[in-house]
This record gives sequence, structure tokens and C-alpha cells, in this order.
Amino acid sequence: MFKKIVFMGTPNFAVPILNSLYKNGSPILAVYSQPPKKSMRGQKINKSAVQIFSENLNLNIRTPDFLKNNFEELEYFKSISPDIVIVAAYGMLIPKEFLKLPKYGFLNIHASLLPKWRGAAPVQRAIMNLDEVTGISIIKLVDKLDAGPIMFKKEIELNKEINTEQALNKLSRLSSEIILDCLDLVEIGKAKFVEQDNSQATYAKKITNEECKTDWKMEPINIIAKINGLYPHPTAHFFFEGERYKIHKAELSNLEGKTGTLLDDNLTVACKSGSVKILEIQRQGKKVQKAKEFLLGSKMKKGSILS
Repeated sequence: MFKKIVFMGTPNFAVPILNSLYKNGSPILAVYSQPPKKSMRGQKINKSAVQIFSENLNLNIRTPDFLKNNFEELEYFKSISPDIVIVAAYGMLIPKEFLKLPKYGFLNIHASLLPKWRGAAPVQRAIMNLDEVTGISIIKLVDKLDAGPIMFKKEIELNKEINTEQALNKLSRLSSEIILDCLDLVEIGKAKFVEQDNSQATYAKKITNEECKTDWKMEPINIIAKINGLYPHPTAHFFFEGERYKIHKAELSNLEGKTGTLLDDNLTVACKSGSVKILEIQRQGKKVQKAKEFLLGSKMKKGSILS
């Protein structure tokens, strides 16, 4: 077993992986996570899922604002001299000055079947693109975005109902099981790393606010894919009478009509061909509601136009 491990991760996706290392008795010298962020409305400080988990276990948690040209953090990293670093959705650039320090380098757990969907939003892009499969890739981290040689890949199937939260949960559990075997192979020198075919690379760029707007002129299946891909964050939305409404869940419908029009009193919206029935909705500043509950006090009625 490695004597000195550093873990880097931020969201819920990373927690089961860190927990797996901890339960295995792996000596975790430090855990790096992105710094707490203020909520959009108030002054509440939101710690990352990894920070909260680490503090509960009294792990050494570090949350620098940045690593590039952070000489103080670099000196600390040198002082603990890790054998290996495990990275799982850390979300921050790791400079090459850090990459060359661990004896066995950095292992990165990426939520796609590389070289497809390199970048910030691989699961969201896979679902929105109607991919039939996605997976995890465990790679050696290099000084280029998700381009390091691959040690291990494992795929999972995607159906038309799965959302990003569900897919990430599956991939996280899978990663938490596999990472221990990968560490063993690296330690005994039997890990094999295969270079990626860069000509096959595609990129999962960060989701923009503009992309979250629902375009009812799209095919229903693509609208459902967007809703599922953007759940639980940042969430697909539309506007009605100047207010924003988030769509948390929807399904296909066979009703037809003028694009963007409510076709019944069950929140069924006409699309390019066919329609989409909204099942869970959230009015701006309000809680998430089932469609039937929401409609009891809503001005949205059959014939309303949704922008």
C-alpha cells in the first residue's frame, strides 16, 4: 500500500471515491478541494461536498483559491512529498510544477470514455448528445486537458430517461470500486498506460446560461435530453410572463399543436413534432413542485404560450 496519498476533488461525485480510499486504510496526507463559495442571494458560505466529508473525518483539508504561481502551496506540497495523487473532479488547473512532484504521478478519474468528451461537462454532454454509453477513464494526468495516457476504461449504458445526477452516481460508485485495484497495479509496477488517439478527441465545454434556455422548436427527444443532461444543475428553463421556470423532469407526449403552446391542463408543451409533458417544475424563487400541485395556483392554462 502507498504510504503517502493526496486526494483532490470537489463535488459529490468525488466523495465515494475518497471514502473508498479512507475505508481501505489508505494514508491520506491531505485533501484538496475548491474553496467555499458564497450563495448567489445571501452571505451564506457553501463548502464543497468533499470539504464537508473531509472535515467530518478530521482529514487534512486544503482549499487554496488557485495553484498556479501559488508558491506557498507548492512548498507545502513538496514538504509532504506524496507518493501518488488521486484527482476526481477537482475543477482547478494543476500546474506542471505540481505534476512532477509525486513519485508515481497523478491519477485522474474522468467521467467519460476518453478521448471522447474531454473537459468540464462530459456527462452532461453525453446525455444531451443522446449517447448510448458513457463511462469512466483513469488516466495519468499531464499538462494538457484530459489528454494523458489511459490506464483503465469502463462503460455504462445510457437510456433516454437517465439524468446527469443518476449517471454521475453510477460512475462514482464504479470509480470507488476500481480505484483501489488501479493503485495496487501502479504500486507493483504492472499498470499499463496507453496513449490516447488525439485525432478522435471531442470536447465537453462548460455549460453556458444560454444553453439552459428551452427551445420548443427542437425535437421532443432532444428537449428531454437537454432537461435530463442539465439536471440537477444548472437546469433547463423557460420564461412565462417575465418569470423563469426551471424544468426538473419531463417525458415525451404524442399530442401535437403550435410550437411552444400548452396543449392541455397537464403542462404538455408542443414542440417541433409531438410534445413534452413537464412532470416537475420550479417557479423562480419557489420550491420544486409536481405538475399537478403547481397548476393549482398557476396562470398557465391550456393555450398559454411559453417563451
